[in-house]
Amino acid sequence: MRLKETFEVVILIFKNWLGDLAGAWVFYTILPQWPLIKPRFKRIARFAPLIGIFIGCLQSFTWFLLSYFKWPNISAALISIAISICITGGLHIDGLMDTADGIGAGSSRQLEAMKDSRVGALGVQSLVIILILQIATIIKLGFYAPLAFPLAAFWGRTSQIFAIGSYKYIVYKESSSLHQKYWQGISKEIRPSLVIICLGIIFFMFSTNFNISNSLLLIYCILSGLITSILIPYFLNKSLGGHNGDSYGAGLVITETTNLLILSIILVPN
Repeated sequence: MRLKETFEVVILIFKNWLGDLAGAWVFYTILPQWPLIKPRFKRIARFAPLIGIFIGCLQSFTWFLLSYFKWPNISAALISIAISICITGGLHIDGLMDTADGIGAGSSRQLEAMKDSRVGALGVQSLVIILILQIATIIKLGFYAPLAFPLAAFWGRTSQIFAIGSYKYIVYKESSSLHQKYWQGISKEIRPSLVIICLGIIFFMFSTNFNISNSLLLIYCILSGLITSILIPYFLNKSLGGHNGDSYGAGLVITETTNLLILSIILVPN
């Protein structure tokens, strides 16, 4: 009887994981819903980094395909960025612009500015700056761009986990955060990401000549991603006095861009 109960608990946990993953797929992308699996939206934030890896791998595949047909790097960079924006429906870019407008409006009007559907000057400037930085870093990465895409997308979405778990939720009107409503603490919500990191380390060790140089490269990639995914939500919190859906998206985009920049320096130092 005890074995049967244990089996039922394992099945339930697996169904909940699968349901939340399907929910993350629906929430974070505009792609069709999975067949036969009913999406849950209780704890989807923990699977956002996995969705990021999928988007990053799709960008990498596009880069390889365009390179095969001799497309220049500038064209491949632009299309790779466009794919990321299209798949997410521009959700995070919108959050970036709204957050920039909110910060620019000052503490007394920041929530009102973030809620306004019209985009202000700072919002447009932030988008232009981010796009320029991403294009520049991807072109510099060149051959290494397919490696950088999933890494940057993973850490960008990991920043959301730290933002949700570490800072209060701010809103324009009374409402609650979908993520924080079912939040069970960073130590639990980050577990799927830790599993991905461990699998990535194992894959890296077995697919490369694991020497001191490659060991340092692995450490740099992990530490740079972890540090930026913690610091950027922190600085946004200092500017806004908390976080909301817009700032989660802004933190994601800024973290992703910062990691592309850092990876371009690490992987292509000259």
